[in-house]
Amino acid sequence: MKPLVTNEAPEFSAVAVMPDNTFNEEFKLSDFRGKYVLLFFYPLDFTFVCPSEILAFNSAVDAFKEKNCEVIGVSIDSHFSHLAWKNTAVNEGGIGQVQFPLVADLDKSISQNYGVLLDMGIALRGLYLIDKDGIIRHQVVNDLPLGRSVGEAMRMLDAIQFTEEHGDVCPANWNKGDDAMTPTADGVAKYLTDHVA
Repeated sequence: MKPLVTNEAPEFSAVAVMPDNTFNEEFKLSDFRGKYVLLFFYPLDFTFVCPSEILAFNSAVDAFKEKNCEVIGVSIDSHFSHLAWKNTAVNEGGIGQVQFPLVADLDKSISQNYGVLLDMGIALRGLYLIDKDGIIRHQVVNDLPLGRSVGEAMRMLDAIQFTEEHGDVCPANWNKGDDAMTPTADGVAKYLTDHVA
């Protein structure tokens, strides 16, 4: 798997189940230029770790939208399977009416292009933060049994937006509202003296 950070996010056009349960037959990543995108892959519908992640991202959808960021989920399942899973109650193993698009990657080309497709034909838990210009700024890939942190994804989005606005860089464990570093030798020395030493 080759890191995609700093590269343009691979374009795709596929069928997606939209928040209102309609099918968008020509759902394109490029339609989101001008917004940030949190694109995440999960292995399969009707599984175990996946609904915990999907519901966690769904709980934060409004918070991401407030930051001009759209959440998009992708798996190798069909749009019919996505819709059936949405129409299954959470207490019966479903995900209910999640409010972000679920993309059907039936031919597995999207997973392949993002470098997360396993030989067994399902995707690892890849997550990509894409900026307003379509450039991947952050990626993380987890093995199948390891769920991701929505809080960490939000922290990274905050960091991307902070650096774009201020030009400063975000040190280890930076959170929104924390001091950042001026990207100069003096700026780094001052930060380390004030915060680490």
